[in-house]
Amino acid sequence: MKVYHGSSVVVRSPDIFHSRAKVDFGKGFYVTPLKEQAYNWCLRFKKSGNEGVISRYDFNEAAYKELNVLIFTEYSLEWLDFVINCRQGDDKSAYDIIQGGIANDKVFNTLELFLDGLIDKAEAIKRLRYEKPNLQLCFRTQNSIDEYLNFEGSEKV
Repeated sequence: MKVYHGSSVVVRSPDIFHSRAKVDFGKGFYVTPLKEQAYNWCLRFKKSGNEGVISRYDFNEAAYKELNVLIFTEYSLEWLDFVINCRQGDDKSAYDIIQGGIANDKVFNTLELFLDGLIDKAEAIKRLRYEKPNLQLCFRTQNSIDEYLNFEGSEKV
């Protein structure tokens, strides 16, 4: 499967060490099979005066069978709990790869309402079900990157 990473630089040799910890699925290297999503991520860098670069990789899907992978097929209570734990730095799980929807700006607004106690979990999930999920894969171990992700090239945006 082709996957993409949007950044301000070419990322030929991804690693988990240059990642922030308190994000959707925790510290790791994030990619998406949706090129448009990577492009939109690059626009954030361009707005701050940097270049936008989409790096392209071949993802060996044998990882789904050979590694410890968690897949969220939709926004759900389980997804919400997992993202909240990761964003608060409380995740202790040992997954190699996590796949699921992104907490984009609209989704993040719903998360903030929940975290601020303005809506309950049921209302948060109800609102999230109307959002078109984007898709991200988070490689959380260096082995998962080294063994299952191969750099193919990049392009400036």
